[in-house]
Amino acid sequence: MSDKKFTKIDCKELKLGMRFSAPVFFDDGENMFLGEEKALKNYHINAIQRWNIEYLLTYGHLVTDGKEPTSDSLYMLEDLEEVEEL
Repeated sequence: MSDKKFTKIDCKELKLGMRFSAPVFFDDGENMFLGEEKALKNYHINAIQRWNIEYLLTYGHLVTDGKEPTSDSLYMLEDLEEVEEL
């Protein structure tokens, strides 16, 4: 991966539902934080804050499909995941 040019992502700019076209890595550029095309969830943001991570890295870009997740749809998705885990 050393031949790829990383883009720095300020963790203060992260929002629920964000997706990236390539994996997102911790600041070391080796350990993956979020998989390609995977949506950022509340527990991801909480972990970043808890661990005092200032930035993440990706060689991709923010994926925008024109659909902004609403708080209602995210809430329903989180509820469904809780039920599935039981």
